[in-house]
Amino acid sequence: MLRLDNKVALVTGCGTMESGWGNGKATAVMLARQGATVYGCDLNQEAAERTRDIILEEGGAATVQSCDVTQSSQVAEMVANCIAQYGRIDILVNNVGRSEPGDPVTMDEAVWHEQLQVNLTSAFLCCKHVIPIMESQGGGSIINMSSVAGLRYVGKPQVAYAAAKAALMQMTATTAVIYAKKNIRLNSVVPGLMFTPLVERLAKKYAGGDYEAFVAHRHGQVPMGRMGDAWDIAHTVLFLASDESRYITAQQIVVDGGVTMTTP
Repeated sequence: MLRLDNKVALVTGCGTMESGWGNGKATAVMLARQGATVYGCDLNQEAAERTRDIILEEGGAATVQSCDVTQSSQVAEMVANCIAQYGRIDILVNNVGRSEPGDPVTMDEAVWHEQLQVNLTSAFLCCKHVIPIMESQGGGSIINMSSVAGLRYVGKPQVAYAAAKAALMQMTATTAVIYAKKNIRLNSVVPGLMFTPLVERLAKKYAGGDYEAFVAHRHGQVPMGRMGDAWDIAHTVLFLASDESRYITAQQIVVDGGVTMTTP
């Protein structure tokens, strides 16, 4: 069950410089544990290499590189490098994302555009360069990492991030329908409040740096009484990447402990 032997997975945002497990890091390691060969990228080369080293130490196969996935030329080069080394791409995980605070009045226009680039255009560009490869191979699975912020207000003023993540889900579903007959599946994973190294940075942006209070507040927002972690996301990605989900496309799997079903 859920084996990925002989498959190549391209994972963006695969690293983290902080200790612990981010969504991309856990996903890359999980896919490798299930037999996939991983080609990972991150804006930070050292962060990507840390993930690669874990995979190699566990006996898996992985190559990583630095890449700014908001730049089409860099994405094209990364995809070409993956094909040159491994010959195919069966799985694409678009994991890059970042939240910045602000509403239409307080947010600088440059921040608005940057948020759309990071959270939406990055996935568009990776799909643009990978889908033709999957089409020539006879199929593939693309998993885009969205957020419950794209479904509802989650208590933080992050209008650009929310708009981008909502658009990402619709882009995913629409593209999935277009390419369904080509056996290329696209689905969204929709994380809720996750306890990853990113939380410390969010506390600085949204809670004046009061990490402990911010963590306690986030735990309290979840009906299950706790945030999820990166492995909850990685297991969901694994399912959507595997052949066991072969009849699932254009869908959203929400991984949130019940947050989206509660009153904010």
